Amino acid sequence: MKVLVFGKTGQVATELQRQANVVSLGRDQADLSNPDACANVILESDADVVINAAAYTAVDKAEEEEALATIVNGDAPTAMARAAAANGIPFLHVSTDYVFDGTGDHSWKVDDPVGPKNAYGRSKLTGEIGVRASGGNHAILRTSWVFSSHGNNFLKTMLRLSESRDALNIVGDQIGGPTSAADIANALLIMSRSMVAGQQGGTYHFAGAPNTSWSGFATEIFAQASRPTQVSAIPTSEYPTPAARPLNSRLDCSALTQDFGIQAPDWKSSLASALKDLGYDRAAPLFDEGNKL
Repeated sequence: MKVLVFGKTGQVATELQRQANVVSLGRDQADLSNPDACANVILESDADVVINAAAYTAVDKAEEEEALATIVNGDAPTAMARAAAANGIPFLHVSTDYVFDGTGDHSWKVDDPVGPKNAYGRSKLTGEIGVRASGGNHAILRTSWVFSSHGNNFLKTMLRLSESRDALNIVGDQIGGPTSAADIANALLIMSRSMVAGQQGGTYHFAGAPNTSWSGFATEIFAQASRPTQVSAIPTSEYPTPAARPLNSRLDCSALTQDFGIQAPDWKSSLASALKDLGYDRAAPLFDEGNKL
């Protein structure tokens, strides 16, 4: 199976390269601000399946650059999906829980009404609409709270802050499922193999279980890393950001289990793997002179 991946240095793209022999395209080879060029890469390739793991992910900056975010997250995936359809190959696209309005306390189902509350969410929704309209076999995988041992993410930020802080205030009223990039990559590869073999895709949710808050996630990070940093939960109102964040990021992953046999992963176990990947050793401090992030 020849897999063409858009994205090279992002968290999911990095994990796809670690887990499989894929052709991964960086910005110098496929700039998502040029949708037509991205489509041409697909049209000229001999790939069996295409995975889009690239995106504009600067949530707050997107409030000022919504036009650019929409090109990268909306127009480019649309063009890619059309090209994949023209070649008769499956197209898999990573999306986000931010397409929902973030209200309530239920787990979002794949067919629940959408209503993004910020520019980033609107740009990703534009991509979803375009991918569905492409006419080809596609899969949209919505996920949340992505973390890994590389790139910029909440896990890395908490570990860095714990080097110099003995206490942190972390938002406690936003609820969701932390999701390992390694688990996302594994799910995409399983789906790719099934879709290349003829299975039809659709829209799916994939997130770690059980649900927790950002403060709960931070507490578990410090517990597993044996960091003494104390966590105090605060409301979102005490941590204002340019882009509104959803209070409810819970995702119902049952459709993915039903169609592909993929279960929601245990994020605490995945967190342990990410910490190990960072060189963590329970018998020794994570951050010594020879092991700085």
